[in-house]
Amino acid sequence: MNEQTDADTTAPATSVRLEAWSEEDAGLLRALNAPGLMEHLGGPETEEQLVRRHRRYVDLSADATGSGRMFRIVLLPEERIAGSIGFWTSTWHGEAVYETGWAVLPGFQGRGVATLATRAVAERARAAGLHRHLHAFPSVENAASNAVCRKAGFDLLGEQDFEYPPGRPMRCNDWRLDLTATGGR
Repeated sequence: MNEQTDADTTAPATSVRLEAWSEEDAGLLRALNAPGLMEHLGGPETEEQLVRRHRRYVDLSADATGSGRMFRIVLLPEERIAGSIGFWTSTWHGEAVYETGWAVLPGFQGRGVATLATRAVAERARAAGLHRHLHAFPSVENAASNAVCRKAGFDLLGEQDFEYPPGRPMRCNDWRLDLTATGGR
């Protein structure tokens, strides 16, 4: 992966493209494992954990069943890799749903990249068509990710106890997007 921390942080993003996660994205995953980016997710992962996560992402992106996908976020028109996003099948309160999560490299934060990517991944989840809802579970302390959910059209259902990573309890907001509604709501 090319180092991309020198992005112009003043210009708002106008468009992104989602590209399927591939073997070549291991470096991106390592860059996204920075302490500041993992602050609300239990801290940086070990190299062994990163290798396992990368393998899951590659496998998920190769799965044609509609159970989910992982993507690198490409900022347009610059054609610069700005982060990652995905959706995957999860169970929430006994209901099969899609869950989403994202990470944006520091040089691209504050430009609307995550919101654009979240809207794009919602369209991918809608097209996959296995589940009615897409959920996001950002920490109640993660103001930026909660703002992304609001701007992307998710409805706030309230605070929940959540475990992420497994074995680490956290308080999160449960945001939900109805994938069957016109316009995503």
